[in-house]
Amino acid sequence: MSDTSGASPAKTLDELFRDALARRPDAVALIDPPDRNSWNDIPPRRLTYAEADRAVTAVARRFRDSGLSRDTVVAMQLPNCVDSIVTLLGLMRAGLIAAPLPLLWRQADAVDALSRIGPRALISTARVGGTDQASIAMYIAAETFSIRFVGEFGRDLPDGIISLNDIFNNDAETWREPPLPADRVSLVTFDLVPEGRVAMARNDAQLVAAGRHVCDASQLDPRDTLLGAISLSCFAGIASTIVPWLLCAGTLMLHHPFSPDVFAPQCKRSDAVILPGPLAAGLAEATAGTGERGPKSWLGVWRTPERLAKAGAPPRGARVFDFAVFGEIALMHLPRPLEGHPLIVPSAGGPLTASRTDRGTLALAGDMVSSTPFPANFRARDGSQQGIEETGTVDTFYPCRIDRETKGLILDGPPAGIVTIGGTRLLMRDLQDGIARFGTSATITALPDALLGHRLAATGPDRSLIREALAASGVNPLIPAAFRERRQPNSATAA
Repeated sequence: MSDTSGASPAKTLDELFRDALARRPDAVALIDPPDRNSWNDIPPRRLTYAEADRAVTAVARRFRDSGLSRDTVVAMQLPNCVDSIVTLLGLMRAGLIAAPLPLLWRQADAVDALSRIGPRALISTARVGGTDQASIAMYIAAETFSIRFVGEFGRDLPDGIISLNDIFNNDAETWREPPLPADRVSLVTFDLVPEGRVAMARNDAQLVAAGRHVCDASQLDPRDTLLGAISLSCFAGIASTIVPWLLCAGTLMLHHPFSPDVFAPQCKRSDAVILPGPLAAGLAEATAGTGERGPKSWLGVWRTPERLAKAGAPPRGARVFDFAVFGEIALMHLPRPLEGHPLIVPSAGGPLTASRTDRGTLALAGDMVSSTPFPANFRARDGSQQGIEETGTVDTFYPCRIDRETKGLILDGPPAGIVTIGGTRLLMRDLQDGIARFGTSATITALPDALLGHRLAATGPDRSLIREALAASGVNPLIPAAFRERRQPNSATAA
């Protein structure tokens, strides 16, 4: 990107947005998933940069006028839609700290995470598919003592929840306050390490460094139209989708995974697609075979980087760029290795410096790496910590060994005891402890899955009863789903 690579690394996301606004006020900035109304009851939004700026300012004013002081944490649990990006940028513009939560989290996960960072507000939406997000938000707020404000987008909101629907009908005045320093903490996401859940704090300079790495490695051009199909509740989603969009000053289309009938037409209108790594090459090959216009670039985001080694070569002539994601610590562009060769993480020479710890695990350092606990000097009751060394190097807990020829590091597998399903991380220990109350005949295990990384399979004396009890306890829906009934083979097949 010739016109953005020289941009100051100290710029904030709000400054990047204002730069794009100044250059292209009437250009289309954000486009909702076209099927949004079917799973969220809200017609798809389509905003120019000028319209998006007014909405961002309305968010900033709403929360500032609500009495939230600068550096207050605000949690948000939203799907891949325009509301999510406008809310994130609005919180940052107001000097608040955004804490996005995965959509799959129910009250058990959310309350555990939020109790560590003390948010004063929660932003959600009324419905996502068959899930009543409004009720989940109420449960989370009721069990999180620090939350005093719950705002939501959508229809038929429960009593006690403040509607945010007017954000997009607000002719807010131009925000005249100067941008805040780029080294100020503006984002908190949540990671999982073998000891438990940890909060990862980031500033804008680190986010921009990660986004610039994505732009440069995938050779994105100014004013490109990007299609984002990665969850925006994590560092990888923000760094691979929102920041490149701002650096390109282009158009960002959003997709709420995963509807093939919706996704295919969106691809035809995009220059680059950001999607889960295991899907990138296959979709690139399928699109190339149609002879129709398709994206010039496919950006595969691998939440299970150890599986990239087995991905195979991308289709000939396809521009597929793979980014290995190491939890909430960092992402790195890694070319696919030749068949039968290991995936090697270079020790130096790029945006990250990799090293091997005394425990035999991969550690990373660099401009995008979060190396500050949040809150400062925080130590969880369960002993969880980020693995931050005094040098600023952060342990990813991925086992690795040194390649003798290149001196790079070869990943040997995932972090011990951690199950990754799509973008969701779970501790195997917690899964087993969570079903212990159903007796020794109840078991749960994680099986390899080519697309998701892992999938859960479970059995017990009464699967239906266990499934209902787990769902009522507010755990991640992936866990009760593991106890679903499976088809029994017919007699002919069994024979």
